[in-house]
Amino acid sequence: MKIDTRLAQRLLKINPSSTLAITSKAKKLKSSGKDIVNFAAGEPDFDTPDFIKEAAIAAIQSGFTKYTPTTGTADLKKLICQKFKKDNLLEYSPEQVIVSCGAKHSVYNALMVLAGLGDEVLIPLPYWVSYPEMANLCQATPVFIETSAKNNFKITAKDLSRCITPRTKVLILNSPSNPAGSVYNKEELGAIAEVCVKKNIFVISDEIYEKIIFDGLKHESIAAFGKDIYNLTITVNGLSKSHAMTGWRIGYLGAPADIAAAISNLQDHSTSNPNSIAQKAAEAALSAPDDFSLKLRQEFTRRRDYLASRIKKIKELDFCLPQGAFYMFCDISKTRLDSLTFATRLLEEEYVSLIPGKPFGLDNYIRISFATSVEEIQKGMDRIEKWIKKI
Repeated sequence: MKIDTRLAQRLLKINPSSTLAITSKAKKLKSSGKDIVNFAAGEPDFDTPDFIKEAAIAAIQSGFTKYTPTTGTADLKKLICQKFKKDNLLEYSPEQVIVSCGAKHSVYNALMVLAGLGDEVLIPLPYWVSYPEMANLCQATPVFIETSAKNNFKITAKDLSRCITPRTKVLILNSPSNPAGSVYNKEELGAIAEVCVKKNIFVISDEIYEKIIFDGLKHESIAAFGKDIYNLTITVNGLSKSHAMTGWRIGYLGAPADIAAAISNLQDHSTSNPNSIAQKAAEAALSAPDDFSLKLRQEFTRRRDYLASRIKKIKELDFCLPQGAFYMFCDISKTRLDSLTFATRLLEEEYVSLIPGKPFGLDNYIRISFATSVEEIQKGMDRIEKWIKKI
C-alpha cells in the first residue's frame, strides 16, 4: 500500500528536518570519542538556577503532582500577567493567559485556532524552521516575505503590504529572531501594526528571546501599540531562553479573550495542563529579579563580540551582527557550497557541528550558535578558519 493512502493528507506537506542527519551524525561521532565543537545548540548552555530547581523539588515533596487547570495554575497566571504589565506594558487578565508546554506549543495552538484551509500565513524569511510546518499542519498556506541583509533581515510595512492578499489571515513576527537575531524597533513595529489593523490581520508575536538583547536596544511588544492591534495580537513567550529552562517545557501566551478561550478548548482536548512541577518552578522564576537574565545577556554579548571578531577575519564569510538571541547567521556564498554540503563536510572533516541555512529558507547561509563558552568558540573558529582555507 502506498504511504500516502495510510497517512492523513495534511501530513504529506510536512517536510522532514534536513538537519536531523547532521545532528544525529554529530551525536554518533561524539559517542565514538570525537571532540565535537557544538555550534548547533538552540538553548543556553547555562544550568537552570538552583532556586528554580529547589522550587520544583519542594513541589514534588509537597505532593504537587496532580492535574492542574488546563491553562495553568492561578498563581502562575497571575505572575505572568504581572510580567506582561511590567516588561511589555500589556494588560492581560488571567483568563487571557494560557500556559503551555513551551513557546512552540503556544505558537502552534494560536495558529490552530486562527488559520485553516484556504488561509495564508505570512512568515518573514529567514524563519524559524517550525513556522511553515505548523502552517501546513493547520492546512493553511505559508507565504514568505523576503528580507535583505541590508535591513538586518527585517520586513518593512511596505514589504508586508506587498504580500497581503484577500486570503491573508496571520502574520508571524519573531523579535528578537531565530536565526538572524533581528530586533524590531518602535517605529518599525508601529508601521507594521498600522498595516495589520487596516487589513485586519492577526499577529502571532513570538518574543521568546526577549531577555537576550544587545547594544542597549529595548524590546518592544507589538500588542502595546494600541487597542486595535492588541485585539489582533497573540503575544507568545516562555522561560526556556530567559531562565535556561528548555527541558522544563513551560511557555505561555496572552491573547484577546475569545482567542484565549478557543486555545483553552483546544488544549483541553490535546495536552491538557502543562507539567505541574514545572509550573511551580516557573512561579519561582517569574517571582525573582532579572539577575539571571542580565547575567545571560552580558555573557552572550561577550561571546557574540568574540565570534564576530573571528568571522571578520575570514573573507569567505559575511554576517549581520545579531541584535538579539544567540545565533550568528553567516553568508557562505563565496565558498560556492550549499549550506547542507558546508555543514556536512565541516562536521565530517573538522568535527564542528552547525546548522545549514536551508531549513531557515536561505541555502547560502549557515547558523552558528554562540550558546557555548568562548573557549569552545575559539576552538571551533580555529577549525573553521583552517578548513575554509583548504576547500
